[in-house]
Amino acid sequence: MRSLFRRKSTVVFTDAEDTPEVEETSVRRKGYTPSKRELGVTTPKRGPTDRRRSSEPAPTSRREAYKRARERSREDRREAAEGMRRGDEKYLLPRDRGPERALVRDIVDSRRTIGTWFFGGALIVIIGSWQTMPMIVQIASNMLWAVLALAVIVDSVFIARRIKKYVRERFPKTAVGMRSLYFYGMMRGLTFRGMRVPKPRVKVGATV
Repeated sequence: MRSLFRRKSTVVFTDAEDTPEVEETSVRRKGYTPSKRELGVTTPKRGPTDRRRSSEPAPTSRREAYKRARERSREDRREAAEGMRRGDEKYLLPRDRGPERALVRDIVDSRRTIGTWFFGGALIVIIGSWQTMPMIVQIASNMLWAVLALAVIVDSVFIARRIKKYVRERFPKTAVGMRSLYFYGMMRGLTFRGMRVPKPRVKVGATV
């Protein structure tokens, strides 16, 4: 039975702006997870290798699965080797990582080093030192060996001095030991230019 003193409640909305809005979150069920599009998160694109692997059908036998795994391993090794030659930090060995060692590589690669001729000269010395060779050839080989060794030492000293100068100027707060950088530069100087890994990114005579 209705009360005599209760008034009938009426709500009149005179404008669209006065209409009460229902929050979107109140309509959603408990535990609702918003989509990436609503959050503004972009899904990273897959690389060619990932797309190719995801589109491959499942192997039908153990032999096929082993073959695919071997092919993927070969592809990964090839990609890692190419990344090392390119100088990609992600694929470099710990001995090659860091901006200091990248600078050392540029210092060595920007000049001609005596060390690149060391192994070729060492081969000549070994052949010339055989007992079947004439005595004059053996003496010349020994003299060549002494000259090569002295030239490599002098060249290594110049490389170490340049490394010390440039590293101190550009990385004054570096935590990398200078001796390790000296040794790294000397060993790279002893390697043929075409066989250096990572491959040189500066030309001979370029300003570092």
